[in-house]
Amino acid sequence: MTSRPLPQDPMIRALIAQARRAQVNRRTMLAGAGAGATALALAACSTGGAAAKPTPAADKSDTDKTLNWANWAAYIDEDDNGNYPTLVQFEKETGIKVNYEVAVDDNNTYYGKVKDQLALGQDIGADTVCLTDWMIARWIRFGYGQKLNHDNIPNLANLTPSLENPDFDPGREYSVPWQGGFAGICWNTEKVPGGLESVDDLWNPDLKGRVGVLSEMRDTIGLIMLQNGVDISGDWGDDEFTTANDILAKQVEDGQVRNIKGNSYLEDLKNEDTLAAICWSGDITVLNAEAGDKWQFAIPSAGGTIWNDNFIVPIGSPRKTNAETLINYYYEPEVAAEVAAWVNYITPVVGAKEAAIAIDPALADNQLIFPDEQTLSQTSIFRTLTPAEEQKYQAEFQRILLGS
Repeated sequence: MTSRPLPQDPMIRALIAQARRAQVNRRTMLAGAGAGATALALAACSTGGAAAKPTPAADKSDTDKTLNWANWAAYIDEDDNGNYPTLVQFEKETGIKVNYEVAVDDNNTYYGKVKDQLALGQDIGADTVCLTDWMIARWIRFGYGQKLNHDNIPNLANLTPSLENPDFDPGREYSVPWQGGFAGICWNTEKVPGGLESVDDLWNPDLKGRVGVLSEMRDTIGLIMLQNGVDISGDWGDDEFTTANDILAKQVEDGQVRNIKGNSYLEDLKNEDTLAAICWSGDITVLNAEAGDKWQFAIPSAGGTIWNDNFIVPIGSPRKTNAETLINYYYEPEVAAEVAAWVNYITPVVGAKEAAIAIDPALADNQLIFPDEQTLSQTSIFRTLTPAEEQKYQAEFQRILLGS
């Protein structure tokens, strides 16, 4: 499969590059942090006991017009002065002052920092936080999220229908999507002029020691499982996972894989320590905008993964209504389009595509922001794991990280 370059207005590309320059990478390297970070991640995988679920905090939004929002780095629109234009407008419209914190560096490590407070029902310092589907599933399972009042989020009517009833949160009682994306493969078009079509192409001897993969287990192992013919959304178990995990372990042991990282894999691509990688879709558009048009993203021939990061209100937040007001604002199509133009990830908001045309008509053709049915048909959601599976599979994957 060959992938055509995605159209992008030069001005928009320049704005994106400026917004991201000098920012911390959105998903920080996990493996490179050493054994301490690995131990933290493993501890964070604990399935927990049978303790009583904590009680939601009393809402004081009527008298406290503030809000703390924890998110990943480079995951919102930003201007030359470090301001967030859509947030500035939200504050003007609502009178709610938002403290936006780049506080999430990895799903597991963030959870490891706040899980004890969550278990006690305490305020973790965030009134809403954006986390990936599988981590949201854990929070809901443990009772760490507050049930949303949909009356405060009328714009939820703009939610893409396919995202309305995920298995971890039917009816979206506790979570609302923020942005989504794909995991696939990418390569340096100057150094790998023939391109790549499949995950197996990453194991080509010509690329030995120049391949990177993600520290996000569901994406890296998910792509390998897809290459093996496994329906990662369907009925599979230990044998299928172990087979894929063993393939990765061998490639690491043989020196084919240079690094297992979070979003800092982009630095390896920039300095050409790696020439090809398992990667996240929107990052490659940004990389091209920042460092020259010489990287290509593609969904592998066997398929890619698709995921969403989601708003959730932590159990100890005393400002739930304020958080719901924020969520409602970002479900206005014009606002969603403005964010999408910067972050280059999939917006979950119906009507945002039409609104994006007013920003730049080329945005509406960008399959990384507004994928059509053909593109979506090439991707799969990594199925929700049971608590026991999650702990077992993450531990097996972490052993590879520790040894890499």
